[in-house]
Amino acid sequence: IRKVLKDCSGIEVESFQGLLVHYAEKKGSGFVIRGLRALSDFEHEFQMDLMNRKLNSKIETVYLMTNQRYSYLSSSIIKEITKLGGGTQDLIPDLVREKLLEKLKV
Repeated sequence: IRKVLKDCSGIEVESFQGLLVHYAEKKGSGFVIRGLRALSDFEHEFQMDLMNRKLNSKIETVYLMTNQRYSYLSSSIIKEITKLGGGTQDLIPDLVREKLLEKLKV
């Protein structure tokens, strides 16, 4: 992700272990941003949001809807397409596709 976004200003890529709400507290953030692809994502995210509010009611979650042309995509679908030799060049960055091909030994 760092390599794909290296030329994007104002974006910082960090990783962490543990709960998102604890990480947000540590960073002094008052909100987190999550993406939603489909209605099925909403149910899971809604449950997570309720738990996060229980752990820290001061941290809000902001949801962004994906562009409808990507709403059907998931990592599982991308992996399956790649394994079976389908083209993903319009769906994922070149660097991601190269790493996935290496990992799957396709």
